[in-house]
Amino acid sequence: MPEDTSPRGGAAGGENFVSILLQPEERRFRLRRPKTARQLLDALGLMEETALVARGGELLTPDRRIWPGDELLVRVVTSTG
Repeated sequence: MPEDTSPRGGAAGGENFVSILLQPEERRFRLRRPKTARQLLDALGLMEETALVARGGELLTPDRRIWPGDELLVRVVTSTG
């Protein structure tokens, strides 16, 4: 699968943040932009095997790029107890 090569979401004013919706908690927050989905999961303290990352309804593999202004869904998919 080819890597993303064009920015999405626009980086108006040099904004370097992404918006995150963390499920199932339904918690919304902004995070300084990680470069890849793998770095995003690391920043959230999640392992690749325990969560999915999606942008615009498309699942992102761990190596996919994240762009300034992206709106991302992170869905924890394992039970914690």
